[in-house]
Amino acid sequence: MTRDLNADSIEYFVFDIESVADGDLVAKVRYPDEQLSPDEAVQRYRAELLESHGSDFIPYTFQVPTSIIIGKVTSDLRLIDMVSLDEPNYRPHEITRLFWAGWEAYHRPTLVTFNGRVFDVPLLELAAFRFGISCKGWFNSQARTYEQNRNRYNQASHFDLYDVLTNFGASRFSGGLNLAANLLGKPGKIEVKGHMVQDLYHEGRLREIADYCRCDVLDTYFVFLRAQVLLGNITLETEQQLVDGAREWIEQRSEPGSAYETYLQQWGDWTNPW
Repeated sequence: MTRDLNADSIEYFVFDIESVADGDLVAKVRYPDEQLSPDEAVQRYRAELLESHGSDFIPYTFQVPTSIIIGKVTSDLRLIDMVSLDEPNYRPHEITRLFWAGWEAYHRPTLVTFNGRVFDVPLLELAAFRFGISCKGWFNSQARTYEQNRNRYNQASHFDLYDVLTNFGASRFSGGLNLAANLLGKPGKIEVKGHMVQDLYHEGRLREIADYCRCDVLDTYFVFLRAQVLLGNITLETEQQLVDGAREWIEQRSEPGSAYETYLQQWGDWTNPW
C-alpha cells in the first residue's frame, strides 16, 4: 500500500498535547507581592489546588505546550504519519506556530481529539494569543454560525470523541481516554500519567513527555476508528483491517526503547463477542 504524504491526502489531524505551567505567570498573577521563584509559585499553586480540589493540575490558562504529536490520517482513515512538533527543542512558541501553520498547509483538516474542546484547543488558541500568532482561518467568525470552526457542534472542523460519547457533555465519561482505549484492548495509560508531566518537565525529561503524548495519540486514533463504526461510517470489518494496517505501520517504526516498542508490548486485540 502506497503511503502518500501529499497534503491533499490528509483529512484528519489526530493529536494530543502535553503542557506545563508557566511559573513566571503563576507567580505574577497568583502571588504578585510574595517574590516567589517560578518553581516555588508552581509548587504552591499545585498544593493549594490539591487541598481544595483533590487534584494539583493547574488550569490551562497558566500553561504552555511542551509537546504536540499529530497523527496524519487520510480520508479513508489510514494512519500514514506521526510527527512531534519542534522535537528535540520543544519550544512552546514554535510548537504553537507549527501546529497552526501545519493545519493551514494541510488544507485545514478535521481536528480529532479526546476532550480537546475543553483543553487542547483552548490552550492552543490562548498560546497563539500569547505568542502573537494569527489563526485567521480557524477564527472564521464571518462564516455562518454552524459553519464556524469553533462552533461546538461543527464536527467537520473538530471531531471531539468525548462529545460523541457523552452527547456533547450530557453525561460524564468517567475513565476518559484510558478507559475507552482499554475497551478496545489498547494500552491506555502505560507508565506516565498526565499529572506527572509537570515533574518530568522540571527534571528535563522532555523526550519522555513526547513519548507519552505519542502513545495517547495512538489510543485516540483507535478510539476514533471505533467511533466511525458507532456512527455507521465504516463497518466493523473495515475498522479491523485499519487496525491491522496501523499495527503494521507501528511495527515498521518500532525500535528498542522507542514509544512504539512500548506501545506494542502492551498491545491487546479487541475480543469480538460475535
